[in-house]
Amino acid sequence: MGWADKARNAAQDVAGKAKEAAGKVTGDNDLKNEGKVDQGKSSLKKAGENVKDAFRN
Repeated sequence: MGWADKARNAAQDVAGKAKEAAGKVTGDNDLKNEGKVDQGKSSLKKAGENVKDAFRN
């Protein structure tokens, strides 16, 4: 996994956590769920990159 991919995934995860927190504070369930989706996408991308790395080694 390249450093750029790691940075993008980390940024997406942080943004998702921020959206989820903002949704909780404001009571906006759509925003909260959008944050959870962003975090899930980030996790899936990270898992996919780990699989690629495992096959390269």
